[in-house]
Amino acid sequence: MRAAMLLLPVVLLAGCAAPDGPPNLRVEVLGTVTHDTSAFTEGYELADGVLYEGTGLAGSSTLRAEDPRTGRELRRVDLPADYFGEGIAVVGDKIWQLTWQQDVAMLRDRATLQQVGTASYQDEGWGLCYDGKRLVMSDGTSLLTFRDPTTFAVTGHVQVDYQGQLNELECVDGSVWANVYPTKTIIRVDPATGSVLGVADLSELGPKDDTTPDDVLNGISVAPDPGEFLVTGKRWPLVYRVRFVRADP
Repeated sequence: MRAAMLLLPVVLLAGCAAPDGPPNLRVEVLGTVTHDTSAFTEGYELADGVLYEGTGLAGSSTLRAEDPRTGRELRRVDLPADYFGEGIAVVGDKIWQLTWQQDVAMLRDRATLQQVGTASYQDEGWGLCYDGKRLVMSDGTSLLTFRDPTTFAVTGHVQVDYQGQLNELECVDGSVWANVYPTKTIIRVDPATGSVLGVADLSELGPKDDTTPDDVLNGISVAPDPGEFLVTGKRWPLVYRVRFVRADP
């Protein structure tokens, strides 16, 4: 079902940053589109006008291609029933898709979403993004691992200066944006040093009840319009089009 973009300017203010801490970011909500409430969102990335979404849960994990302006699904593939899908990253005409505890990264053809290869890794797979030269991967800790985009081999690590479990990632303009599980916080990270460049509180977004504690914020992608992002969560009914700006001191 097509959904019209709602132009609802809303401003969410984070609290004041500590003098020696990273700056707080103001979140401006510019609009929303519908989101499939069966989608347990784990990976989220826009490329050439198509939004790719990887979902989790054993027995119902998928990779989907969607229209970012309407939320309409264009195509999807299902993962094997014993796989729990996790983060994704578009690399050229391919997509890497992680699994949580199966230690397998699937390489997929971007046009068809069909699997064309695999790579193995240690530790858990959580988030993934591509900065144009290397893959950046999270494993549910505050460590980021760099990987070769062709072989998936480890090329380095950086420890992020933040106490939290880094989850879904987005690489953009030299920074890594990371969802912090299980909170409604997104941080901006300098991947060269691990320093946190900004902290955004998105607590006003998403469902307000706590009857489904697993349905947390987890999905961040650049939006079709420059300087904007799309954010959502696991089984959330909406995708939010937002802009992050530094809050006043």
